Amino acid sequence: MMKEHSFSALDRHAVLTGAGSDDGYPWYASGMLALEASEVVRLRLEKFAHGDVDCEHEACLMVTEKVFAAFEAAASLFAGASIGSIVDRYRAHVADNVKRLKLARAGC
Repeated sequence: MMKEHSFSALDRHAVLTGAGSDDGYPWYASGMLALEASEVVRLRLEKFAHGDVDCEHEACLMVTEKVFAAFEAAASLFAGASIGSIVDRYRAHVADNVKRLKLARAGC
């Protein structure tokens, strides 16, 4: 089994050096979110291109997840959560999707 790449060393570097934290916006975490989300896009497009049996379910799930994530982010923001914690929560959702899609691709 191939070991999945982890960005934890990069995350530690950003925290220790304060990379991108000069104005309070989590630039590094947002950039990592964009990179990590591109993997979900790739896996979903691969699934759609292969015409897997559950393509329609995946498309519906994709839209539903985005709506719920937007509501969750808005509720967190109104409750006083920081932008960084909201980005971190999105990253957790993205990581869950990558795991699920890779398991589905492997046939597990």
